Amino acid sequence: MSVMGLEGLSFPTGPDRLPGMPTVGAPSTDFTAGGPQGPTGPTGSGEFGQLLIDGIDRLEGITDHAADLSVQAATGQLENIHDYTIAATEASVATQLTVSMRNKAVEAFNEIMRMSV
Repeated sequence: MSVMGLEGLSFPTGPDRLPGMPTVGAPSTDFTAGGPQGPTGPTGSGEFGQLLIDGIDRLEGITDHAADLSVQAATGQLENIHDYTIAATEASVATQLTVSMRNKAVEAFNEIMRMSV
């Protein structure tokens, strides 16, 4: 049966499958971890905190790149001014997103603190 020409579509399984490609089948029922896991995640390595640090590092890299391009544009070393425009816009949007996420996190924390027990 053909659904809009997708009859030849197949997905690799086993060791040949693509990295990050979800597997289809019954959900895992491995409950050997033994109880709830805290905010550090199942491995205890603080993955959430590491994600925050990585995000801030990426934001710093984006803004540093935009700053470097702005210096090159000001000194006349930058051939394509649109590179700076794109980098500056990207840095601005990334900063606005980070500040917005921080504000939402503070708002959520304050809401939790107002809850009565």
